[in-house]
Amino acid sequence: MSESHDTETRAGFAAIIGAPNAGKSTLVNRLVGSKVSIVTHKVQTTRFPVRGVMMRGQSQVVLVDTPGIFQPKRRLDRAMVQSAWNGAGDADATVHLVDARPWTTEGVGDAEDQAIVDRLKELGKKAILALNKIDLVDREALLGAVQRLYGQGVYSDVFMISGLNGDGVEDLADVLAARMPAGPYLFPEDQSADIPVRLLAAEITREKLMLRLHQEIPYQLTVETEAWEPHSDGSVKVSQLIHVGREGHRSIVLGKNGATIKEVGVAARRELAAILGRPVHLFTRVKVSERWQDSRERFTALGLDFDV
Repeated sequence: MSESHDTETRAGFAAIIGAPNAGKSTLVNRLVGSKVSIVTHKVQTTRFPVRGVMMRGQSQVVLVDTPGIFQPKRRLDRAMVQSAWNGAGDADATVHLVDARPWTTEGVGDAEDQAIVDRLKELGKKAILALNKIDLVDREALLGAVQRLYGQGVYSDVFMISGLNGDGVEDLADVLAARMPAGPYLFPEDQSADIPVRLLAAEITREKLMLRLHQEIPYQLTVETEAWEPHSDGSVKVSQLIHVGREGHRSIVLGKNGATIKEVGVAARRELAAILGRPVHLFTRVKVSERWQDSRERFTALGLDFDV
């Protein structure tokens, strides 16, 4: 017991940056050991930095899961990219997570990854390179990918990992823990994230909608937790509003006889109940809000800067 008092504690921030669908949320969830960021098969799932807290030895690493860095077109896109670079700029360590496949199977690399490398050069900032999804590529081809990326001079370390099955993640966690500055913990040791629970509940429902729906509809909807009412029996009533851009999208989200929204609600309720460890009564309604992506209030709720 006395050893922990004699050992210096460390605490700081590590930003996970990368192109859309590099696997950032999966990596953060594995490092933390619990679900703090939504994961789907679609790009642009994360819209705001989610801080997951990883305890490793005497170090506390606050992981910032940034939105994927891409070429922004709309106001929402610009806000998300700005949020990603802000997260990297403020961090004590930055991990550039790269999907290894384009750098091995196609041999040409990925333009979005290259743009991030160029931006790191401009900023004069060193990052940790984490080549992800190595379970899906030829091992020999990985060496060529490492040489091409590391040779650009923006990386302090290289790790070959699989966020999905955990290969190499422990070693990455050790290095992140060692890079944190000495100081007291920033969060209670048993806290896995600082995301407000109402926002987490909204994100879980949005994840289920993205998994259930296809084409462009998921990117044109957002979920808002309107009410959170704890009951004396330990359960909680959660009321949510799903904003969609068009009346046609509302019909798709609802599904025939309400089947789609019911299926989504059941999946979201089960997951939220498992995370909270208490019964959840989830109620959802769908509203057509044609200009929600131009709403300053919605950006503020997501932790994004409206004026970029």
